[in-house]
Amino acid sequence: MTELEQLRSRLQALESEQAIRVCINRYMDLCDHLDASTPLDELGNLFTEGARWQGKGARYAATFGGYEGREAIVAMLAKYCVEPAHFALNVHYLTSEVIVVEGGKAHGSWNMLQVSSFSRGGSHLNSARLSVDFEQQNGIWRISHFCTENRFSRPVSHWNSDDSLPVPAR
Repeated sequence: MTELEQLRSRLQALESEQAIRVCINRYMDLCDHLDASTPLDELGNLFTEGARWQGKGARYAATFGGYEGREAIVAMLAKYCVEPAHFALNVHYLTSEVIVVEGGKAHGSWNMLQVSSFSRGGSHLNSARLSVDFEQQNGIWRISHFCTENRFSRPVSHWNSDDSLPVPAR
């Protein structure tokens, strides 16, 4: 492989990694705003036609289960797209990113922290390990296997308070 071919290959891998980041970010952003106005077609187009969505481990396997195919994944997510919205607040934070691109396939992993408040009341803090496979189709990176494994979950009383922040005295 010539030096120019090596540079092109490296550039293509970097561009693919960025496109994968955009894909997973858009997925999380849409999940942060699941309600009756969620664009389910856009959400579905983030997945390959034969994608799998899987909750892993004792807690998430029982709570979420698994889904095969884009239509089944969208149908599962559509259950959250009701009025009034299931979530009053829902925010996903992704950290510890690793993305490995090999041709038209890639694998990414993240630690996820999710803070949620529910329209019916109550709030929850969850952490999960995400393991996500991607495939490039017609130049677009899509999720082919989304796996979420719970690390911890717990209810919390509320997210925001007017209490003073504890800082050292001046």
